[in-house]
Amino acid sequence: MDNKIEVTFEGDYVLVIADGDKDYRYMETLWREIAEACDQHGCYNVLGIGNTTTPVEAVEGYDLPTIFRELRIGQHYRIAWVEQQQDARAMVEFVVTVLNNRGMPGRLFDTEAEARQWLLGSD
Repeated sequence: MDNKIEVTFEGDYVLVIADGDKDYRYMETLWREIAEACDQHGCYNVLGIGNTTTPVEAVEGYDLPTIFRELRIGQHYRIAWVEQQQDARAMVEFVVTVLNNRGMPGRLFDTEAEARQWLLGSD
C-alpha cells in the first residue's frame, strides 16, 4: 500500500485519511497538514481514519507531543481517531496514551460512527 495523506474540511470537522507505513517524517507531515487545515477553516474537530501497514516505533510515538507543541495542537483540538488495521492498533493506543499523559488531545475509537458521534457530540 502506498503512503497516503488526505486532509479535507467537511463542514463540522476536518477529515483525515492516513494510509500506509508510518514513521516520524510521515507523522510530522500528517500533523502539519492537519494543523494548517484546522487553522485555515477555524475548525479544530479532527476525525482521523488510519489504515496503517507499518506503525511508528515506540520511540517515535514518544516524539509526537513535541510535534504537537511545535504546531500548537493543544486542548482546543478535539481529535477522534480510528485505526482500521488491528495489527497497528496497539501502537496507536500507546501513542494516544503518551499524548493524554502530556495533557494533549486524542481518543481512539473502534468505528468511524463512534468517533464521529463523540467528535460532534458534547461528551
